[in-house]
Amino acid sequence: MIFEDRADAGRRLAAALQHYKGTDALVLAMPRGGVVVGYEISRALGLPLDVLLCRKIGAPENPEYAIGALCETGDLQLNEAEIAALRIPRMYIDAEIAEQKAEIERRRRLYRGDRGLPSLQGRTVILVDDGIATGFTIHAAIHAVRRQQPRRLVLAVPVAPPEVLRTLSREVDEVVCLATPSPFFAVGAWYRDFRQITDDEVRALLEKARTHASPTAEH
Repeated sequence: MIFEDRADAGRRLAAALQHYKGTDALVLAMPRGGVVVGYEISRALGLPLDVLLCRKIGAPENPEYAIGALCETGDLQLNEAEIAALRIPRMYIDAEIAEQKAEIERRRRLYRGDRGLPSLQGRTVILVDDGIATGFTIHAAIHAVRRQQPRRLVLAVPVAPPEVLRTLSREVDEVVCLATPSPFFAVGAWYRDFRQITDDEVRALLEKARTHASPTAEH
């Protein structure tokens, strides 16, 4: 165990991101667990908080194993080599994409209502999650953010495997990661409390964050 819980991890990350305090940076968190981490960063640095909705496409016999990922921007990343190696039928992929699209839309309405993703063009984006395992979903998220043309893209996570982080570091402008244990096992192995976060908790944190973002941080 390295972190007590996601809030503890977020406070520690905030301390490592102090150079963004009072800037126009936006904290963009991956629901659900990443929002708890992102909220603490947002609160400590006085930055606005929002979410980026990306969903993993899991393998048929192992849904936790990512063979693709879909983001709310429409960006789709598929691991074609793995799909071919596992002989996964295209019908399965299409069905999974449709299911994840529906879940993304459900969460978008729940978390944002009628609001869309805020403009990322020309600003600093701090992309946050509660940890990285295989890195496929966060890779899709990075790709989606890059297409929105931010001025600077920062990846901030409490814990990640060193080899995955090395690969991802080539895709962003800055990486802030507090721990890179090896062997890695799983994200939850490095938290004392890694309980599931509910939609209601995400909504509450997003609402609270709107009250403490500094006026100068709004874009």
